[in-house]
Amino acid sequence: MSFSLNFHIEANLERRVIYEKIYGLWKKETAVEYHEEFVRVAEPLIKGKWAKLINLSNWKTSYPEINNIIGDHLRWCRENGMVLSINVIENPITKTQLKKMFTAGGTGPISKLVRSQDDGEKLLSQNGF
Repeated sequence: MSFSLNFHIEANLERRVIYEKIYGLWKKETAVEYHEEFVRVAEPLIKGKWAKLINLSNWKTSYPEINNIIGDHLRWCRENGMVLSINVIENPITKTQLKKMFTAGGTGPISKLVRSQDDGEKLLSQNGF
């Protein structure tokens, strides 16, 4: 489990799911710190298939410089076993930025957008997580 002012990351090893909550406006340094911490938390899962559920309800549209950094993060996730990324998001502006990150990371086909944490949990269950 990891806490910062901008993110919380926790792995449920039994379900093979990484839960995240993302907060605030991100800069390059925040995105780099997030990826480094994510790799540490995800390490026990990368030998198999796993999913992540990200709550972006409190995330703000961020500096464009993070698009490629998070794109690289998503590529790393895909290359290390992530088969499903569920994103709780409603804000249309942040949703647009998030879709750019999916494109940069090549995760469009496995990235799903939902409106609530409950919807995300249902989608996890429907996909065997």
